[in-house]
Amino acid sequence: MMNIKEAASRLGISARAIRFYEEKGLILPAKQSSNGYRTYTENDIWRLQTIAALREIGMSLQDITHALGEIDQGNQQRLDEYLELQQAVMYAQWIELKRMMDTTQRMIDLNRQDGPLDVSHLHDLADSARRLREARQNWHDRWNYDTQAAIHDQRVQAESRVSTEHPNLEDNHHSDNASPVSHEHGVTHSYQDADHPTPSDSNDTVQSSFYLYHNYDEALEQTAHWISPALGEKGLDIGTGTGNLAGKLLQHGADMTAIDQSREMLRRCRTKYPEMHVKLGNFLALPFADHSFDFVVSSFAFHHLSPDQQLLALQEMQRVLTSRGRIGLTDLMFVDATHRDSYIRQAETTGHEEQLRALRERHFPLLGELCSWLEQQGYVTKDVRHNELLHTLLAVPLR
Repeated sequence: MMNIKEAASRLGISARAIRFYEEKGLILPAKQSSNGYRTYTENDIWRLQTIAALREIGMSLQDITHALGEIDQGNQQRLDEYLELQQAVMYAQWIELKRMMDTTQRMIDLNRQDGPLDVSHLHDLADSARRLREARQNWHDRWNYDTQAAIHDQRVQAESRVSTEHPNLEDNHHSDNASPVSHEHGVTHSYQDADHPTPSDSNDTVQSSFYLYHNYDEALEQTAHWISPALGEKGLDIGTGTGNLAGKLLQHGADMTAIDQSREMLRRCRTKYPEMHVKLGNFLALPFADHSFDFVVSSFAFHHLSPDQQLLALQEMQRVLTSRGRIGLTDLMFVDATHRDSYIRQAETTGHEEQLRALRERHFPLLGELCSWLEQQGYVTKDVRHNELLHTLLAVPLR
């Protein structure tokens, strides 16, 4: 037993800080009946040390309260999640600071150029930095994937099975070229999401339905085939969900890490693939050091980002890849602006509200623009089309 002064001295913190933690209910020391003075046991000291350690890494008092509750219940996995979340926050802050430093250096370089300074260039740099910062901060999970985790795999297989049973749902034209190709389109779709259940299996309904996961297994197999990891290569799957793509690459011998912003999706992933490294995180602030992976993949997740966020995500992928690191993206994409505009016009003409909602809520990228950007960064690209919108894109650095 020790008093507050002795406890503060042992821990290297102030008595005032200890009283503050007591006021917040983080610690409840016993009081002496004779004088009301607090006494601190070894367990109290351990708890204070834990609080101080969590505060040191910037965790909020609210999160510390939850973390201590998980510790009290012996729930190590939940504690891991809180620590991973805090680490993700710190990586996001570090990435933002790094971007600010880069922007400042560019301003310095502009100022040191010969001749008068064109201040508008500084303004443009500042505006660009602000826009990208807002893009990173404004992402949120509007689909609440935590609530979808329990039925995700069943839903994927159900949609894939229905679309296989009705092959006329979408055309199945393929290409395997280094540059985007023109595709036929013109099929009327009905968008299906977890918050909007799949309609009944009447022929009329099925023939007019757009299934998010049509050709799902084919697309994942294509991604794994093109990545073709060597034994022990380190791979990252972003927006992994329950780990279906990462699991295929694990079976190919890769050392896989899977990240997702949904705790519930990751719990499912851990259960399915206990040997996989699983971590909370998202596209815009990958919680890993530079040059950590030999390849990065993502499937059916990139279109959740706005165009500005998609650019940030590509830059983050580059940051965590080795110099020879490759990128594999499988997602719903328009071939080009003409394809997109035609698709939208058709949806408007038919008045298909679910399809229009899909186009409003999600940001299907333009395959041509993705390939052009990657090629400007020194990659060679190739793509294959699985249905009207679903493509797999591989980018391999030339250097």
